[in-house]
Amino acid sequence: MKKIEIMDTTVRDGEQTKSVAFKCEEKLVIVKRLLADVGVTRCEVSSARVSKAEQKALTMIMDWAKDSGYDKQIEVLSFTDYNKSIDWLLPTGCRSINLLTKGSQKHCELQLKKTLEQHLQDVQKTIDYSCEKGFSCNVYMEDWSNGYKHSPDYVWKMLDAYSNYGFKRILLPDTLGVLNPFEVQEYIAETVKRYPHLHFEFHGHNDYGMAVANTLAAIRGGAKGVHVTVNGLGERTGNADLAQVTTAINDHTDFSCDIDEKKLKDISVLVETFSGKRIASNMPILGGDVFTQTAGIHADGDKKGNLYVSNLTPDRFDRNRTYALGKLSGKASLEMNLDKLRIHLNDDQKEKLLQKIVELGDLKKNVTVEDLPFLVSDMLGGQRYKSFRVRNCVVTTTMQMKPCANIQVEYKGTSYEETSQGSGGYDAFMNALRKLAPQMGIDIPKLIDFEITIPPGGNSNSLVEAVIKWDNGMVTHAVSSDQVKAAIKATERLLNLVL
Repeated sequence: MKKIEIMDTTVRDGEQTKSVAFKCEEKLVIVKRLLADVGVTRCEVSSARVSKAEQKALTMIMDWAKDSGYDKQIEVLSFTDYNKSIDWLLPTGCRSINLLTKGSQKHCELQLKKTLEQHLQDVQKTIDYSCEKGFSCNVYMEDWSNGYKHSPDYVWKMLDAYSNYGFKRILLPDTLGVLNPFEVQEYIAETVKRYPHLHFEFHGHNDYGMAVANTLAAIRGGAKGVHVTVNGLGERTGNADLAQVTTAINDHTDFSCDIDEKKLKDISVLVETFSGKRIASNMPILGGDVFTQTAGIHADGDKKGNLYVSNLTPDRFDRNRTYALGKLSGKASLEMNLDKLRIHLNDDQKEKLLQKIVELGDLKKNVTVEDLPFLVSDMLGGQRYKSFRVRNCVVTTTMQMKPCANIQVEYKGTSYEETSQGSGGYDAFMNALRKLAPQMGIDIPKLIDFEITIPPGGNSNSLVEAVIKWDNGMVTHAVSSDQVKAAIKATERLLNLVL
């Protein structure tokens, strides 16, 4: 199968997302994972002349890339400025540039105040200097989409010139995300037909929600490479998403790419953490709800023959299918979750438990598989806390000192007390609990993600929900009007599940 090149620009174009700025070390980690683990073809990692910190980050990336054999796969956005961008890049060790030029007459005349001929002279001058210094050159035609729509003669004259300039790749951006898939395929196909010897790539933006579809259309039109970002990061509505583009290529074209689909979720979580931008729970491929069946009829169909399964199977992406519990749940959903927990109930008990779950769903209460042991215990008349209980916790917070937590817990009938400080009230609680852990002879799982949710329109006394993910794979949640109490309750629930 023919291969499509995947150029990732998460740490360059993705950094144009509002409020996103990656640290030097974060950029290096992301690029390492993208090239060595995920398998993207190339990474665009920086813009020339941004800052000294950016220059330092690029140098760090290039030091690693040279040692690891990826130096030819690191690229930087540079500008038509004769020698300024190239001189800025020389100390970093990077020798591959994506030269930014104006792909529409409007941009050229209004932004640069130049004619096409004058702009091409500047481009030629910059290329000559970059070649003299040993650089490999690709070229962006910024605003190419509008250029093709409104000034096609300008675009063809520019490409006539570029076909003789020796560019390795010509990059065609839909800079403002204005195209639809029908236009993209038509424009790319015509361009490839006119210049069959050139290597064209498509760079899509998602302003109309069509970046992935447009990227697929570009491939069908003859593009040999496409550009993506992890989690669809990028200016305004973002760029084409790596995971969605990869899956679309593999499932909907005669082409393939070298991406390891099982690594997509890991790189998504990493970028989510470093960027501070959480993805939507229903985001294709990566979202938390993607492989969750909610309707009871779907669970029943899966149980009787995988009737609601498509090519997008969770194991393909190293994920698991789950069956949600709520007012739409059926007996099959409940039974699958009980089997997972190895809890055995008779038909009457299952019916009562299902009725309770539906009631909670009507009240907008989130019921997870981790809640089932507690619901079963309550239903059978058992005690909610069998092993571990937080009997009391006093958290003291001041303006000038670290928060302090004084906790009293009970484990197997024995009471324990401890005090500790932390960066926040819940952190102080956890530090005190960890001090007690050796005395109680228990291991406390490591917290890997912590989210507090307040309902839209909520005020200062609103109920909040704490959702905590632990490194043993469990997710616990609890509700309280105080977020520290909610987090403590979620932790208490975890320890009872573990113990």
